[in-house]
Amino acid sequence: MRVAVVGVGQTKFDEHWEKSLRDLSTEAGALALRDARIDGRDIQSLYVGNMSAGRFIGQEHLGALAADQAGLIPIPATRCEAACASSALAFREAYFSILSGQYDIVMAAGSEKMTDLKGTDAIATLMGAGDQEWESAIGLTFVSLYALMARRHMEKYGTTREQLAMVSVNNHRNGTLNELAQFPKEITVEQVLKSPLISDPLRLLDCSPITDGATAVILVSERLAKKFEKPIWILGSGQASDTLALHHRKSMTELLSTKAAAKKAYEQAGLKPKDIDISEVHDCFSINEIIAIEDLGFCEKGKGGKFVEDGKIAREGEKPINPTGGLKSIGHPVGATGIRQISDIIKQLRGDYGKLQVKDAKTGLALNIGGSGATAVVNIFGRDKPK
Repeated sequence: MRVAVVGVGQTKFDEHWEKSLRDLSTEAGALALRDARIDGRDIQSLYVGNMSAGRFIGQEHLGALAADQAGLIPIPATRCEAACASSALAFREAYFSILSGQYDIVMAAGSEKMTDLKGTDAIATLMGAGDQEWESAIGLTFVSLYALMARRHMEKYGTTREQLAMVSVNNHRNGTLNELAQFPKEITVEQVLKSPLISDPLRLLDCSPITDGATAVILVSERLAKKFEKPIWILGSGQASDTLALHHRKSMTELLSTKAAAKKAYEQAGLKPKDIDISEVHDCFSINEIIAIEDLGFCEKGKGGKFVEDGKIAREGEKPINPTGGLKSIGHPVGATGIRQISDIIKQLRGDYGKLQVKDAKTGLALNIGGSGATAVVNIFGRDKPK
């Protein structure tokens, strides 16, 4: 049994003061249906990724809400939660539900409405993805956790402050072409280095923003895929976990969950890192992209900073990464990011992504991280149906 993605939809990622979570979710779902050229009545099951709507907007029971608002009643609808990796998890559950033979056509979606809370309250809510007793209770935030990773990486491997800044610069350069991005504007290394210090060595322009948005994709079985013009095939999928608290990890310079999830996805796909044409990786903070480059096998451990400095992650580089802008430029509505990454890969592999198109992209990888790496989900896609 093979599974393909045949429709994608994304709202603009922004501060949506005039739209509710249900508005955004319904919009993304409608866009995915329109893209696939199918009717909502064709959908047999729905999986929704969301991290913390209960705290952000006071709304739980999101599976039923999404089915209700989209007019999909009475199909089964399930909410999936894995912090910032929630919608990548929803995607995997949708994938498995088709592999099981239970369904032929399923929607996976992700959403988050974050800006209704004040900044400090939003930060406190996000720390629910960390270890409450050992981290958030003593005042740690995710930027401080990733700052610890960054400082250790710099001390151990010689990664420079400028190389961290180059991650943000590259992603913003790509984001200028993306009309759905929250911050589609270029920045310079100097601007990053002079932006306000948040948690040493990370500065404001090393950090992804607080964002509202929603995304959705349509998955179909091999039996139905032949009815669609440009199905993009799921080649491999992996998920792994690590300790919730950072101080319990064996290493602060790698994410073992990423390495384990990637190993499984590569094995299923029958591919190696060198075979991946484009990647969407989780750059919630600039150091995470550098660590991801290493953990995904694109370069040796400790060489990620130099890999960025040498321009290898650029759109025209050896290994284009975040060619649509990444979390840094596009925005990071935590429950929606994983499927946003996937939808951008799908559009790239179709070969008709306009100004955002990377030339000759035939295989793509999406890495979605939950928390500081306690969850990692890796999905690999290809134009050609796997054997």
